Amino acid sequence: MMRSLFAGVSGLKAHQTRMDVIGNNIANVNTVAYKSSSMTFAALMSQTTQRASGANASTGTGGVNPRQIGLGVKTSAINVNITGQGASQSTGNPFDIMITGENFFIVNNGQENYFTRDGSFYVDGAGNLAMTSIGYSVMGWQVDEETGAIKKDSVSALRIMNTANMNYPPEATTQGYMSGILDKLDTDVTSSSGKVVNFQFYDDLGYSYNAKFVFKQSETDAKNEYSLELDKITDSDGKEVEMTAEQKAAVFGQTQTQAQSGRVALGKGYKWENGVLKDADGKELASLTAIQGDTAYKPTNPADAEEISVEQQLDNIAKAYGYKGSTEDFLSKIYEVTPANPDATPPVEAVTCTIRDMIYGENDSNNAKAPTLDSLVNTGTGTTDEGFETTGREFTGVIVKYNAKNGTFERVEGGKVAEGGDVPSVITLNLSGIGNGNFKDIDIDLSSTTNVDNKGTSTIGATNGADDEFSTGSGRRNGVLKGLSVQQNGMIYGTYDNGMTKLLGQIATAKFANASGLEKLADNLYAATLNSGSFDGIGVDITAEGDYMSTGQLEMSNVDLSSEFTEMITTQRGFQANSRIITVSDTLLEELTNLKR
Repeated sequence: MMRSLFAGVSGLKAHQTRMDVIGNNIANVNTVAYKSSSMTFAALMSQTTQRASGANASTGTGGVNPRQIGLGVKTSAINVNITGQGASQSTGNPFDIMITGENFFIVNNGQENYFTRDGSFYVDGAGNLAMTSIGYSVMGWQVDEETGAIKKDSVSALRIMNTANMNYPPEATTQGYMSGILDKLDTDVTSSSGKVVNFQFYDDLGYSYNAKFVFKQSETDAKNEYSLELDKITDSDGKEVEMTAEQKAAVFGQTQTQAQSGRVALGKGYKWENGVLKDADGKELASLTAIQGDTAYKPTNPADAEEISVEQQLDNIAKAYGYKGSTEDFLSKIYEVTPANPDATPPVEAVTCTIRDMIYGENDSNNAKAPTLDSLVNTGTGTTDEGFETTGREFTGVIVKYNAKNGTFERVEGGKVAEGGDVPSVITLNLSGIGNGNFKDIDIDLSSTTNVDNKGTSTIGATNGADDEFSTGSGRRNGVLKGLSVQQNGMIYGTYDNGMTKLLGQIATAKFANASGLEKLADNLYAATLNSGSFDGIGVDITAEGDYMSTGQLEMSNVDLSSEFTEMITTQRGFQANSRIITVSDTLLEELTNLKR
């Protein structure tokens, strides 16, 4: 009689335990990454009143089964549905991370590693990636400083916002390219000013500069040949980088001649008197003697006029001759000097000189001496007051040629041959020693340009960096960290305001042979046990077996409320039935004691 009482008590206890499990599941229905538990029953033990016996062949009696009376129920196991994937909850926070698969995040309290599926992280004041709830550090792999790749060694705390990661170092530009159409009917290309192409680049300190290139058309029948010269280099404030003529020649190309005819004539009212240029009002603008002596000129008219620098005198001369391009371009115009005795034997070839030579009185060759600029107007030798013809221009740069039949790029004369190629297509800016910048030489590839019809509009432009998916050699300014992102494989990248990205580390994960064997701890943590398998201290890449991380999402609890309520009903009825066992057993005992009155 007493056995049923104790069996009923064990049933009450077992069902109460099951209700505790159900209650805990329901309580954690909204806990991040909570894994539901379930309980199974097992018979407590049985009292054997008669053991089993076998058949007796001699007597012909059969065997008898054992007679056992159960003594109640016990908790067989409490299983955790640890591999059951919870639904995703979108948060929009880039450091809320959900694992899809059976892996676990590794966190550390400064002494010991723990494991969790709760991916609610943040970056603390020291720059460490940590759990939002309790501040435990998220563990992962660091970046190898030499290779820039992840070094999969023993896991350590991910300090992703340390001093080294707050900035992305600057880098000098080493490569560039030009692309687009250079239309031979473009009025900019055919003008004296030329088609301007700007090229932005950086020095080693990240300072920005701009190189101003100019295309000008040569006088060829096919109109397929162009001069390309470097006009100037300016810094980010628009201030020109100073270069001597020798430095400019060393920076880009070499001195070449371009076929380009034209007429040079003094404007109305301008005149030369004894080597002094005057305007219509008699105002003195330049002196050939002063220019040749490389000194400033103090005009006598007007009396109160300030000194005029050599550069300004040259500008005034160019303006007087009505030249609308740069003064340098005016000075580079070529004039053919007629020999004094062209019929001499042997024949004396004509000698060419530039307007610069005519101003400075240079270029004395054979018996043909360059006339001074004022003498052409005053004497009229070979010319009239209307001016004189020029046959070309000298410039420092390269010649760019295109195929006359199909307009494709053909070659650069005076440029550098592209590595591995057989067509000269690369020009080089040799910037060493120029200005105060910490420059590196820059190779600029022109092979992508074309010379085809675009309705008189050129689209040619220059871009820093190689024409590849990585913009190799583009250079950059110093970058400040402006954002962080986590990839599906746990790699953390920093985004910088100079357009660069940098690998800062990778979140490592742990995987166990028997994840159900992990021991639950507070704060959504788990600890390894003898039955779960040990953690090797290194971890695994989450994508190794097809699992992945999702950012901006958290894993929800995998508690199924419908199942829990169903289990609650059966547990309630089981508890109720066991209580009835105790009640009925008590009634039987009462009847037994009432046998004696």
